[in-house]
Amino acid sequence: MVKAYSLISAEPGKTTDVFKRIKSVDGVRGVEAVAGPYDIVARIEVDSLERLTKAVFGEIRGIPGVTNTTTLIVVEL
Repeated sequence: MVKAYSLISAEPGKTTDVFKRIKSVDGVRGVEAVAGPYDIVARIEVDSLERLTKAVFGEIRGIPGVTNTTTLIVVEL
């Protein structure tokens, strides 16, 4: 299981639409709107790094209004 957090920036006025679309991405287990340098944080859980790449680059970054993403992969200590 691969777990990650994706920090997402959206165009002004598009945050609500982006938020709604991210919720429907396969592997997204939670979405929160936040204040600060990012607009949205998505918690992602998938079965492989390949699937994580597809979720972030193939789906989330393709949503109209998304301007930037930073993805943090969870590591076990």
